[in-house]
Amino acid sequence: METTLTGPGGLLDGLLDGFAGTHDEQLARFPVREPAWQPVHTVYVPADRVTAEIVQQWRHAATDLLHRLLFTPTELAELFDLDLELAQPVHDRVRRKLHAEPIEDLRIDFEDGYGTRSPEEEDGHAESAAAAVAAMHEAGTLPRRWGLRVKSFADGDPVRSVRTLDGFLTGVVRRAGRVPDGFTVTFPKVLMEDYLHQFARCLEALEHGLRLPPGTLRFEMQVEAPQTVLMLQRSADLVPSLCGRLAAAHFGVFDYTAALGLPPDEQRLDHPACDHARHVMQTALSGTGVELSDGSLAAAPASDAAADVHALLRRHSALVSHSLAHGFYQGWDMHPSHLVSRFATVYAFHLACYEKYADRVRAWQERRAASGGVLDEPATIRTLVAALARADRALC
Repeated sequence: METTLTGPGGLLDGLLDGFAGTHDEQLARFPVREPAWQPVHTVYVPADRVTAEIVQQWRHAATDLLHRLLFTPTELAELFDLDLELAQPVHDRVRRKLHAEPIEDLRIDFEDGYGTRSPEEEDGHAESAAAAVAAMHEAGTLPRRWGLRVKSFADGDPVRSVRTLDGFLTGVVRRAGRVPDGFTVTFPKVLMEDYLHQFARCLEALEHGLRLPPGTLRFEMQVEAPQTVLMLQRSADLVPSLCGRLAAAHFGVFDYTAALGLPPDEQRLDHPACDHARHVMQTALSGTGVELSDGSLAAAPASDAAADVHALLRRHSALVSHSLAHGFYQGWDMHPSHLVSRFATVYAFHLACYEKYADRVRAWQERRAASGGVLDEPATIRTLVAALARADRALC
């Protein structure tokens, strides 16, 4: 082939100087990884309510609700507006999930859900929470992901935040001999970027003090203030500067909407202002390997009456569907009833499209049009393959 720039003595010589270094930087900033398992939810429980039986307590409460009010696939189909053919496998999977793994990710809360306590009381709850974690680890009931949420540095008392984390982890290591797999810590109200780096240094120091392997302690930042959204928009070096410590970013709906001045009745996950914040999170963190999670519905059934429980489950399901449609596959659950609507909605979301997506991938591989004449682009095929992989992990 005759060329102008390439080839021996061509004009391209010198034009691509520095390419190798730039490409290496690209791979470091945007690593190409197979999507890993990610929990579909994080269950938040105030630290003073955490015991070694917390998973069983949530399992029993959610299972009781399912048996009382959604005992059959038909009842599930009517509540969540599903075809009966889809509701049958969804109902079976929800029932089995509640029995086998009702909580995929447990977060012991020392922040908003816990409130301000005396130093002695918080120290005591850090110790009791560590004992509960060690007991669950020994019994094999500790969720695959687990950890705690500390108080924010923005509150002006970083020592309290670090002391709780220190006492908790020291207690876990003393009892369990190590930090069990799946640990993370939630770092809330990030109003200043420097707080992230200061907290990362504390994690590194704790690793050294507890003789943990480097990189054991990672954290997730909460995006719950307009300042944090702007930080993500302007700081291209944020993730690399934290040297692998940042594992995830979780959206906080109530602090965020309150900071914007939205009226109380508009402080909801599906508000357009929240959509904007989530899309900034996606844009800023795309390709970095940092997981994304949506926030919560801070509501329980108004009573045990079927009408009140159904209303809560429908509302929660609608919010989970909204998150899934926007590419947020994880969210927070604050009450055992949320487990039913969470798992039912997630399973229905994945099962409803699974065969269609698989057919489109097969059509691409066979160089033919998919059903309906769809001709997919390579980027869409990659998305379809990722969606099938995510479904396989969620449905297993």
